[in-house]
Amino acid sequence: MVHRYQQGFPGRGRLDGTRISLLVGLVSVLSASCSPEEPGHPTDAVVIGAILPFSGGESAIGGNLEKAMLLAVEDLNAAGGLDGKPFDISSRDSHSSVERGLGPVHDLLHTEHVAYLVGPEENDLVREITPEMRSLDLFHMLPGYAAPSVARSDTRGGAMRLAPSPFHIGCALAKLAVRDGVATANSLSARDDYNTTVSSRFMTIFKELGGRPLPSTTFASGKQAYTTELESSLKYRAGRTLLAAYPTTASTIVTEWTASGRRGTWFLGPALRTEMFLANIPTGSLDGYVGVTPSLSLESECHITDADRETVDCTTENAAAFIGHFSRRWDREVPFPAAHFYYDGVVLIAMGLVYAQATRGEIPSSGHELQQIIRDLNSPAHESASWRDLKTAMTKLGAGIPLRYVGAAAEYEFDEYGANEHHFMQTWTIHGDAFVDLGPVPVTCETWN
Repeated sequence: MVHRYQQGFPGRGRLDGTRISLLVGLVSVLSASCSPEEPGHPTDAVVIGAILPFSGGESAIGGNLEKAMLLAVEDLNAAGGLDGKPFDISSRDSHSSVERGLGPVHDLLHTEHVAYLVGPEENDLVREITPEMRSLDLFHMLPGYAAPSVARSDTRGGAMRLAPSPFHIGCALAKLAVRDGVATANSLSARDDYNTTVSSRFMTIFKELGGRPLPSTTFASGKQAYTTELESSLKYRAGRTLLAAYPTTASTIVTEWTASGRRGTWFLGPALRTEMFLANIPTGSLDGYVGVTPSLSLESECHITDADRETVDCTTENAAAFIGHFSRRWDREVPFPAAHFYYDGVVLIAMGLVYAQATRGEIPSSGHELQQIIRDLNSPAHESASWRDLKTAMTKLGAGIPLRYVGAAAEYEFDEYGANEHHFMQTWTIHGDAFVDLGPVPVTCETWN
């Protein structure tokens, strides 16, 4: 089934089709009917494929992420599109599953013949489709937190990773533990690639910084109860236990933990900063516990304030402006932090295509070539272009002027493999039924992947 919210494009009327939004615990819910028919695209549209979780265990985030992509398309088309051609999004449901997600991906690749794919969120599904993306020499944008590493060189296909790696998350958590005088730590993590990697990075760096790791516990998601796993993890009385899991499973664990007496002290993994998680745990049960997510402050909004480069002060004006922009478009709904990266993913693709058209007379036919163009554009030596003025950015790119992108989530700069560089992570806590931002943490651990 194909999903899409109705939206307008300058000078082209409204698109056909509607989309069901399965959002839980958000500020507002947008309802629409679902049509089994393939929605039409505007004439000569440049179509970007999206594979997102609209059903299954991670369904609460799919609609919110798609709205960010649709907003990017609206903004880009208002800025002139690709030499007058509109951009468009064609979305499919990953069903939060490798088995059920493969069919929708193949539909995008072989029926719609999209050359640019954004997503999916599911780490295992990304790994499953990566060989085919390389074989077909397609471009793959990975905004999700759980996206696999892109630390390898390829001659076909081009992948770019926007969010921080598990190494960055582990570094920030270890630094927090050391800063707070935590002597011992362990983890309780879901048995999937992303969460186990976050946990292992945390424990490794914590040990290197002088902490003492205690035995950790992994578990299979989707169980009705986690009594044995909780007891196994918390019996060591660690100074901190990292809870690394996706929201549905983590909320079950926290509810069971609360009922059992709340023994132990948590760190909260990056996937847990979602309204769905907050809405499904006992109110107040995690008040004061600290989590880490990617910082949405621009590097230029942050300043190191001590000689050891361990204390940083950041402002959030850029992120707040995007939240306002998103909320005005979508009836006061608030974008998830990950939605900032999905908006930027679409804009980065568009910038690369517009610049290539201007300087080469045609858009790249190779995903590998497009990745190189986007990497080169985002050199620190180039003039910056903000998401807030895409009209000026597209005009300059269309004149062949290279620009680096200052997005809704970051000022982008990519390594040789296509992974975005990150310098700070955001800490947060929970108070009642709301998330509360704390201070940022610099990521200054020795880097390896």
